[in-house]
Amino acid sequence: MRGLRFRQAYATVPQTLASHSSMMTGLYPAGHGVHENGRFLSDQQPVLASRLHEAGYRTAAFVSAFALARRFGLARGFDLYDDEFPSGLNERSAEQTTDRALAYLKQQSAAPLFVWVHYYDPHYPYAPPEPFRARYADHPYLGEVASMDAQLGRLVEAFQLRAGRDAAVVIVADHGEGLGDHGEQQHGNLLYQSTMHVPLLLIGPGVPAGVADGPVSTRRVFHTILDWAGIDATHSLRKPDTEVVLGEAMKPFLDFGWQPQVMAVEGKQKAILAGRTEVYDVIADPAETHDLATTANLSRSVRASLREYPLPSTKPAPGAKTINEEERRKLASLGYVASETKPVIRPDAPRPIDMAGLFDTIDRASGLFVREEYAQAIPLLEKIVAVDPHNLDAALRLASAHSALGHEQRALEAFRRAETIAPESADVRTYLALHLAHGKDWQRANPMLERIVAEEPDRLPPLEALAMIREREGRLPEALRLRQKIATMRETTSAELIHTAELAMTVGETAVAIDSFARARKLQSDAFRNDLELGVLYLAAGRLAEAKDALDRVPPSHPGYPMALFKRAQVSVLLHEPDAPARIEAARRQSNAMTRGLIERERLFR
Repeated sequence: MRGLRFRQAYATVPQTLASHSSMMTGLYPAGHGVHENGRFLSDQQPVLASRLHEAGYRTAAFVSAFALARRFGLARGFDLYDDEFPSGLNERSAEQTTDRALAYLKQQSAAPLFVWVHYYDPHYPYAPPEPFRARYADHPYLGEVASMDAQLGRLVEAFQLRAGRDAAVVIVADHGEGLGDHGEQQHGNLLYQSTMHVPLLLIGPGVPAGVADGPVSTRRVFHTILDWAGIDATHSLRKPDTEVVLGEAMKPFLDFGWQPQVMAVEGKQKAILAGRTEVYDVIADPAETHDLATTANLSRSVRASLREYPLPSTKPAPGAKTINEEERRKLASLGYVASETKPVIRPDAPRPIDMAGLFDTIDRASGLFVREEYAQAIPLLEKIVAVDPHNLDAALRLASAHSALGHEQRALEAFRRAETIAPESADVRTYLALHLAHGKDWQRANPMLERIVAEEPDRLPPLEALAMIREREGRLPEALRLRQKIATMRETTSAELIHTAELAMTVGETAVAIDSFARARKLQSDAFRNDLELGVLYLAAGRLAEAKDALDRVPPSHPGYPMALFKRAQVSVLLHEPDAPARIEAARRQSNAMTRGLIERERLFR
């Protein structure tokens, strides 16, 4: 036997990004601030890779799903952060990730090396490759685990060959899978062993072979790697460090206002606080079927840990990053959809375990809603609201789905129901204003949006709706300023950039128009169709060489080709090109009703 296996290792939270954030910071989610997927680790939070990089390590990461994409904050400190996925996909197989990691390990360097490799295969839907598909036909989840394990073997062998006797390896999971346990098919909603109890194995210098029985938190992976690197041995798993191990599952609280959930493990005893306290002997009863709350004697430290664990704020911090719709769709394709609605918090909120029958319906409804399949989402959202009438997220999604489908009356009825749930909710006001802004009564949305933007100046949907209304009103300079602000808050599409450029041209903001068109051209490449406008703008700005190149790209099939010839002839004269007379003649020969008079009046051509 090699290495030390921890019989009772626990994830800090059953969500991919939040759990890895704990391993990369050494903190519980209450410390690093990431409680679910689709959030962002603060740039100010010290991370493992940065500490190692500062100590002279080469650092590389290979992640297998968009949930860990660099923009969520874990890429800091890595020389290489490989989060490229096959075209059209938001994840890659363990074999694909391993191939990329092995190619990197072939590079030679005298510097010490830290490599983080993340696998995503054992996630729904379970579709292992052959031969594991046939071998585990009755249990495809285990087939995905076995397939990943084969790739893990390739990786560890190559790394140990590369690092020699100094090789140190941590094998750990970020969470488990419910597979029906306590009514949870996947993960993220509950704190039972199926999703919180994870494998953890250490192999390397100073690690004896054997099994450790006491509970440990995966957040100590951070401390253990710093210990191996000779930076800081505090809380390292290479030495005993008894603690009450904590964990949380705040997604139902943050998304729906259900009871917050915290767990504390000490010895063989595990306590879960979610409205009331459950207690289990996880050694004698690993399936957690016998609640011992009425007879168990919890220690003072466990009781204090449960009572004092900080609850996350349900309101985003000012200036906090938010995901855009494209990123939301990418996460939804992986089964992860977080709410942007502030929930209704109330003392009598349901316990998540009592709502387990809704988990699958919520997951399916959320995925359909994000993919804009509103007609299919509506009956599921109605079921959720019927069972959980204070679920503001579901109520607003139901209203928004009817709005998107043009169901005016049903949308207004659903918005009124949402107002009943949360009369003072800024979210209800916002979504109602967005509904009105896109309808025939858009003028009614104007004062509502102005108030919302004044109260929350960095909230994107109201800003976007207000920009649209300002254009309808003809207040174009204000619309342009709003669109420029929006562009600083999220990635803009080429279509949005072109719209901003056209708006800037209309109000005479030449520099803004040039910048927006140029950025759109970079995104669209050969598909860009606005070289005529870009050329005209460059000419107006006196950037003649760039105007020449842009106008030369306008094809004869373009409806504005006569104007392109006219403008190109102007540029030719200003640049003193020897073929300027020929270009003037070509512009005359191919002129149209618009350019004919311009050519005759152009002094440059005399």
